[in-house]
This record gives sequence, C-alpha cells and structure tokens, in this order.
Amino acid sequence: MPRIIPSPTIIESAGNKPKRIEEFVGRVNSHQTNISVARMVSPAGWVEPGQRPEFMEITLVLKGSLHLEFEGGAVDVIAGQSVITEPGEWVRYSTPNVGGAEYVAVCLPAFSPDTVHRDE
Repeated sequence: MPRIIPSPTIIESAGNKPKRIEEFVGRVNSHQTNISVARMVSPAGWVEPGQRPEFMEITLVLKGSLHLEFEGGAVDVIAGQSVITEPGEWVRYSTPNVGGAEYVAVCLPAFSPDTVHRDE
C-alpha cells in the first residue's frame, strides 16, 4: 500500500552557516535504512567539511549552483544538472555564489552521521 509522507523532518546541518535540510525519506523521518531523500537549501557562502561517505549520493540541483570539490579537482553543478558521488570518494560541498542553492540529495543506503566520515 502506498504511504504518504506528510512532511519532512528538519535535520541539523554541518558547515560554517546554517543550511536547511528537510528529510522526507530516511532514517529519521520514515525509518528507511536503504535510501534517503532530502531537500537542501543552503545560503551563499556555505561550506561543509570534507567527507568520505560509505554511501552513494545523487544530487539534483533545483536552483542556483553547488560547488563540489573531490580528489583531483572541482566542479560546479548548476540548476537542472545532477552529480553522482560513489561510496568511499572524498568530497566537499559548498555554495559560494550569490543566492546559494536548493537541491535534492538521494543517498543509497540512507544518510547516517555514522557513515558520512567528515573531516576533523
């Protein structure tokens, strides 16, 4: 039977500025461990610590642009584009441009603070 998710749970974010994380599907809001789906709204100038997660992350940028650093380079992902990062890959996300970004992150398996492995 289909299950409606009536509203997201707000999750605390990491980084130098507050970022809104709305988890619709995942460990907290729907008790899913195999996948998480969250909407992010991050302000201009936001930077999070680097991380080496144990999960695949698929990110779809809805508005603005997301800057992604990885071992060996960096890329800007703009509205209408998406990017996939693989488990064990070092990455760092930021939104340096005016207007910040709005994006959706899908993690397989679901995001967990225990498996994201943020830099110190």
